[in-house]
Amino acid sequence: MKLIAALAAAVLVTACDEAYADGHSVLAAPNGMTLYTFDKDSAGTSNCYDSCAVSWPPYLAQAGAAAPAGFSIIERRDGTSQWAKGGEPLYFWQGDSAPGDTNGDGVGGVWHVAR
Repeated sequence: MKLIAALAAAVLVTACDEAYADGHSVLAAPNGMTLYTFDKDSAGTSNCYDSCAVSWPPYLAQAGAAAPAGFSIIERRDGTSQWAKGGEPLYFWQGDSAPGDTNGDGVGGVWHVAR
């Protein structure tokens, strides 16, 4: 029984942390990097693949991860699992180089800092 409890605790990870950039609260991965949403996604479905996913890497969930309240894990068509908040898949931006950067906000009018 103790082993089961220990394993369950090991896979319960923090999906996102609250961070502050330019005085505003944003969602960030545990490494402090800002997360983004994509207007062309639909609820629970990512539409960012191929060259899009090179520029906007999906925030992937490890196998066995448990989503806390308000978050979910969606399955991408390539079989990987991706974190989502309120059904919106979450991404990083290749143009951010340090925690707190928000260089991807507003790119193409379709990318937004996740809040």
